[in-house]
Amino acid sequence: MAWTSIIAIYTLFWVLSCFLVMPFGMRTNEEVGKPNLLGQVESAPANWQPGKVAIRAAVLAAVLFGLYYLNYDHGWVTKDMLNFFGKPPGYKDPDYLK
Repeated sequence: MAWTSIIAIYTLFWVLSCFLVMPFGMRTNEEVGKPNLLGQVESAPANWQPGKVAIRAAVLAAVLFGLYYLNYDHGWVTKDMLNFFGKPPGYKDPDYLK
C-alpha cells in the first residue's frame, strides 16, 4: 500500500473517530451547575476540550487503521465474502467471455 493511501485512509478513520468520541465526557452547564449565558443553548457543552477529543480520536483511529491494514495484508475479510445477494442480474462472467 502506498504511503499516500495510508495517510488518506488514516485521515478518514480519524474524522470518523472524532465524531464517535466527541460526546464522551461532555457535560452541559446544568449538569456542572453553571448558569447559561445569554443566547447559549441549554445543550451546549460546558467543558469543551478539543485537545482531548483529538487525542482520543487519534488513538481510536490508529487501532481501527491497524485492524484495516492487517485485514488488507492478510485478507481475512474479502469483498467476495461480503456479497450477500449473489451476482447482479445480467452479470457476464469474465471467464465466460474469454
